[in-house]
Amino acid sequence: MKKEFMDAAVALSKEGLASGLGGPFGAVVVKDGVIVGRGHNQVTGTNDPTAHAEVVAIRDACKNLNAFQLTGCDLYTSCEPCPMCLGAIYWARPDRVFFANSRKDAAAIGFDDDFIYQEIPKPISERSLPMLHLPHQEALQIFNEWKIKADKTEY
Repeated sequence: MKKEFMDAAVALSKEGLASGLGGPFGAVVVKDGVIVGRGHNQVTGTNDPTAHAEVVAIRDACKNLNAFQLTGCDLYTSCEPCPMCLGAIYWARPDRVFFANSRKDAAAIGFDDDFIYQEIPKPISERSLPMLHLPHQEALQIFNEWKIKADKTEY
């Protein structure tokens, strides 16, 4: 880990705090010793609940690298990723994640994601958000077509 990259993520969290666009979170994506993606939380400023620092940084890095995966990259974030960001990070496939504050630190200032962590392992029927399975034949057929598609780009 290089301190300068965590310093950059923390500086972005301070920028996010000052901007009023969202919470005090920042993140950078690094490849070959160079920052290739930057982001701070922009949830309230963009009315986008997915605009967390890590997601913004991942989007920026993917755009700058012209790639949909971040293999060979490290992600530095000012706080342990929430469940949504953790999912996005796994899909982006960076090599490593470094974080400064813990999720307990985030909970102490009002950002408590523990209820989501508790919901994930529950059976669908026991989750607090109703999720109803509506099987659809055409939707299944499209999946079957994807399965046999010869020229697909897997991810």
